[in-house]
Amino acid sequence: MTKLLFLVVVVGAVVLWLKHMGRPRQDLEGGQRSQVEDMVRCRVCGVNLPRSEAILSQGRFYCCEEHRRRDLG
Repeated sequence: MTKLLFLVVVVGAVVLWLKHMGRPRQDLEGGQRSQVEDMVRCRVCGVNLPRSEAILSQGRFYCCEEHRRRDLG
């Protein structure tokens, strides 16, 4: 009887584990998927960064104010 009970517990644990592994993972922000954002390249150093973090000046993207000043003279 003990062997049968042990077998039921092990099978139940395996089933729960498989269900958990098949579920899509959720982000830490309340389960919402983060939005994909365009990446741009700094004109001076070539580093890639999200468009929202880049500095746009005269149609060119820069990673920092120093690079913007350096490129524009």
